[in-house]
Amino acid sequence: MNAYAAPAGGSVTASGKPMDRVRQLVVSVSLLVCIIGSMIGVGVFGGTPIAQAAGGALSSSATLLAPASPAFNIWTVIYAGLVAYAVWQWLPAQRRRARHRSLGWLVAASMLLNAGWILSIQAGWLNFSVLVIAVLLGVLAMVFTRYVRRPADGWMDRLVVDGTLGLYLGWVCVAVCANIAAALSAAGFTGFGIPAGVWASSVLAVVAVVGGGLAAAGRGRWAVAAAIVWGLGWMAAARVTGELESTTTAVAAGVAAGVVLGATVVVRLSSATRRERMTTNSESAG
Repeated sequence: MNAYAAPAGGSVTASGKPMDRVRQLVVSVSLLVCIIGSMIGVGVFGGTPIAQAAGGALSSSATLLAPASPAFNIWTVIYAGLVAYAVWQWLPAQRRRARHRSLGWLVAASMLLNAGWILSIQAGWLNFSVLVIAVLLGVLAMVFTRYVRRPADGWMDRLVVDGTLGLYLGWVCVAVCANIAAALSAAGFTGFGIPAGVWASSVLAVVAVVGGGLAAAGRGRWAVAAAIVWGLGWMAAARVTGELESTTTAVAAGVAAGVVLGATVVVRLSSATRRERMTTNSESAG
């Protein structure tokens, strides 16, 4: 579909609104703040790299739920996707679309929260960072429910919007666990005598359930599952090859990743079978 032509399906309102332009500007400014925050987070503007900030509480060897360093390369893809999203929503055919009106403000909020999280880590405010990332997760969950309700219009919309925001949500699902574990560890939490591997496995079981639930709610969207599996895979790798080894946690992370991937495949196959059956019934009735 031509990105400059009005999308089909009645997804564009009859006339534009002044707030559409405001929304586009807010998304773009929020992206700029987000990118500057990320640069601070990697030390470009004099900030301390995230792995070293807050006394190293978020390094790959700080807790059993910390992924190996290569896992964070996913941010490059997410940021590139957010840039594409910001550009996409400026195209003439996109400005008045109900989908962007539904998503734009929340996406902007997520980018500001992302920058806020980085700054809180830079300041060493681990407990506050947990609150920020929890709110970020909630915002992204709202974004997810909204773009699922309003299907993409063509492959480009699916890639730029669903793909980017799906990766974003999936990664934060994993990151929030690592963040909470880091805050608890820094606070001296000892687990009430329960082995750390058991605690970690319990959290990973929750991640598996959440990932399966997102697969069902999102009709098997690959991007969400891919980010969760990516994070869990590198978490398992860190527990096998890193300084803080834990076979129990590595196995639990691998199983959780398998559950999320398996649930996504099952949901997609079920949806495809259902669509095929409906098509066959429709043709038979005709």
